[in-house]
Amino acid sequence: MEIDKIKESIKRAARELFRKYGYHKTSVNEIAKKAKIAKATIYKYFDSKEILLHSILMDYLRVSVNELIENTSEEVNKETYLSNLILKTSRLSYTICNEFIGWDFIRESTNAQEFLKILSDDLEKLLVQSYQKSNLFKNEEISIEKLRFLIKASKSIVFSFAFTSVSDSDVRKNFISFQKEILPYLIQAAV
Repeated sequence: MEIDKIKESIKRAARELFRKYGYHKTSVNEIAKKAKIAKATIYKYFDSKEILLHSILMDYLRVSVNELIENTSEEVNKETYLSNLILKTSRLSYTICNEFIGWDFIRESTNAQEFLKILSDDLEKLLVQSYQKSNLFKNEEISIEKLRFLIKASKSIVFSFAFTSVSDSDVRKNFISFQKEILPYLIQAAV
């Protein structure tokens, strides 16, 4: 197997197991068994299970963010455009916490805070790079500093959902509140 195929096989096996059992309950041995490789091979390409998870999440986010940007009409005004993208991206952030990482890891692991900070910073870089591709930024209608403010504020609020929500209905209420009561002010500050 060539390197890219081996890495993809590892990521595919880990992605399936993380989604099925959660990050915390999936062992590297199980990933190796599912990928039909030796455990040492995983560590040859990924220094830790966390780095493997990070790689999977960034792949997922890269594809999802590009789809969001490509499938969003730029004919609407810039406030609506940014609001829709931030809201969709925020939901995407919640989805990765819910489907890949698992709430047990987020709430109980001592490494969760640092892991989420690194992931959040990488997501911010990805969003800025992706949003810059839209016509709003080609004409410099919105500065990168204002965009960074909007992204940082939004992601801080959304990641706080992970630590304060007890149920999915709480999360839905938080998203509705964010969309109606907070996001319009963040958008006005950015535009």
